[in-house]
Amino acid sequence: MTLPPSPVLSPATAITTTIPAGDGLPITTAASTTVHRRLSLIPLIFIIYFDVAGGPFGAEPAVKAVGPLFAILEFLIFPFIWSIPEALVTAELSTALPGNGGYIIWTYKAFGPFMASLLGVLKYLTCVINLSSYPVLGVQYLETLFPILNSGLPRIAAMMGISTVLSFITFLGVNIVGILSIILGILTLCPFGIMAGFAVPHIKPERWLSMGQKGVKRNWNGSFNNVFWNLNFWDTISTMAGEVENPRTTFPKALLYAVVLTCLAYIIPLMAVTGALDLDQNAWESGYFAVAAATIVGKWLRVWIIIGAMLSTIGLFFALLCSCSYQILGMSDFGFLPKFFGAKSKFDTPWIGILLSTLIVMVCSVFLDFTVIIAAANLLYSLSMLIEYASYFWLRVKYPTLRRPYRVPIDNKILLAVALMIPSSFLVLIMVFATKIPRIICALITIGAVLWYFLMNFIKKKGWLAFKNADQIEVGEEQD
Repeated sequence: MTLPPSPVLSPATAITTTIPAGDGLPITTAASTTVHRRLSLIPLIFIIYFDVAGGPFGAEPAVKAVGPLFAILEFLIFPFIWSIPEALVTAELSTALPGNGGYIIWTYKAFGPFMASLLGVLKYLTCVINLSSYPVLGVQYLETLFPILNSGLPRIAAMMGISTVLSFITFLGVNIVGILSIILGILTLCPFGIMAGFAVPHIKPERWLSMGQKGVKRNWNGSFNNVFWNLNFWDTISTMAGEVENPRTTFPKALLYAVVLTCLAYIIPLMAVTGALDLDQNAWESGYFAVAAATIVGKWLRVWIIIGAMLSTIGLFFALLCSCSYQILGMSDFGFLPKFFGAKSKFDTPWIGILLSTLIVMVCSVFLDFTVIIAAANLLYSLSMLIEYASYFWLRVKYPTLRRPYRVPIDNKILLAVALMIPSSFLVLIMVFATKIPRIICALITIGAVLWYFLMNFIKKKGWLAFKNADQIEVGEEQD
């Protein structure tokens, strides 16, 4: 991935862009407001890593669903048909149009305010619905030590307590989240590296070729949802572009390294365990890696992986909450939300975005089943990604001279459309496989997102609340 030279921006530089419109007049958009950037390359890599995965935890059900061979193939092939394309699109657009808001900025440039608002609401709710799964997972791990958390008020109190504590830490600053992401990433990856090292002498390659046990029906729907959930959300980090040091060079590098780190973190433990142990397909539930660690290495490593799973949940929560809250800040900058949503704390964090996201997470974690949370998040994400890919393609057509410090090396529009059809086809497949309840949830959310746009416009016209006007923000020419 070769990067052209780019200007060095001072920590308080406001990144803005002017693009000629069809009538020769400039369209002015708010790529970001003036911010004090804190995220450098290494913390950004680990925040992206936790936005997407946070370790191989949760990959085990893929083996139960379709057997070792197909599970390994899914985690080998899926990054090429989904993760890498999404990361490349994110790298190009985050460097061309950096700023808090990410994909909202891209869609605004491509299709105007309505589609940008629609995408913003869909993406935000996708993020917070997915975020609500992590307090649930955290309590499930704690149940093994404290059975009282299995149900009732103690369970609800535990989920709300986890959400509150982690949200407060996020409130203290994105630099704190970046440092914690590095520490948590190392602590969660180390036990899997140790297990893989111990497994090597016991690996029999023929075990990798097993397509499953007789009498166990393959669950392709469950397998696709599992792999998709474990390897998506690459674009989520784009909402924090305004907090990154020199985003035009840092973003492509961070995304590249995060893709490699994430893929290796899944495939190495998966191949190590399936190659070292005889298959008991029904045992491959979430948490089976801890059981395998005890068998291959010892009980002490099992304890470390269980602790690592809890630490991974914390890292995932931090990363996604940051992305959600900074998206709220970006939507306020663009006038899709009232001005007060852009308020920052003394730690320079969007405290209203953090508070709002935390409250929604608490409600969803208490009232939604875990499997429904995952299915609904996947379906909403698929719909919003179709809009995002369409925006990316149209920006290439509409603004061919837009300065792109990193550019996906496909200039032919037909070839680019074909390349985008590969991940888009997978998105359609996920939507087709969706079950009834997630479809109802997503339909209601989509209708609500449309109504929200008109409600905000109505409130703006009436002057009931103050809104920012993106067209009034100072801009500078940035073209090839």
